[in-house]
Amino acid sequence: MPPRNRPLRMMAMLAHPDDESLGIGGLLARSAAEGVETTVLTATLGERGRFRGESGGPLHPGPEGLARIREGELRAASAVLGVRELILLRYRDGALDEADPREALTRVASHVRRVRPDVVVTFPPDGAYGHPDHIAISQLAGAAIVAAADHRFETPGEDAAAAPHAVAKLYYLAWPASAWDAYQAAFKKLVSVVDGEVRQALPWPEWAITTVIDTREHWPTVWKAVSCHDSQIASYERLKALPPDQHAALWGRQTFYRAFSTVNGGRAREADLFDGL
Repeated sequence: MPPRNRPLRMMAMLAHPDDESLGIGGLLARSAAEGVETTVLTATLGERGRFRGESGGPLHPGPEGLARIREGELRAASAVLGVRELILLRYRDGALDEADPREALTRVASHVRRVRPDVVVTFPPDGAYGHPDHIAISQLAGAAIVAAADHRFETPGEDAAAAPHAVAKLYYLAWPASAWDAYQAAFKKLVSVVDGEVRQALPWPEWAITTVIDTREHWPTVWKAVSCHDSQIASYERLKALPPDQHAALWGRQTFYRAFSTVNGGRAREADLFDGL
């Protein structure tokens, strides 16, 4: 349990710019509004992504140009969501699983020790829809939590402020079928083609969801943050015409799976990631 002389802290470990808004924007906005110190760690800059729906052509700024654009969008969205600190690892988009595992683990663990979060949030082990970068950051998050708590694990420049730290709770983003249906109806069907095989979302059953966060009061903030990622959502014009009730359906409820907790447990569904702290 954290000392009472400091606010609660949460760290989100994600793969790309816009994951923080489209994935957990409601959680970040609500947490910041409640005084939680939020940190977002983003592994890549999404330089291999599309630009306004185009994967190439004369209007596409190229990987380096897109990286600069998406970094700016990420910084703007993070400010809207009240994120206290943004950490950019700058690994190669689409190849996070090819990063040197020891080097990547050491970097992430060192941030855990420095930030000292009570709660960590990341993608589920299947990456939500099989995206290799999502899977890689999920694995890194789990390993870094273990390493950061181990006094035998060394991180560069370690000092008293970066002493071993044990995270109290780890959560996976866990979307049920209703959330996937609403999201894909507004955006597109999310698939990932890996080694010639098509992967797509497998919704979580409702009974497996441990935590449901009510973020209805914060959906306007989430939509403002999502809109910061203009290079990615500019082609989804229908989003701008959605009535408030549909925006609330998209951004007003966040669901998670509690992967582990040192402070609580059991079958009762939580309404707060900080239950027990």
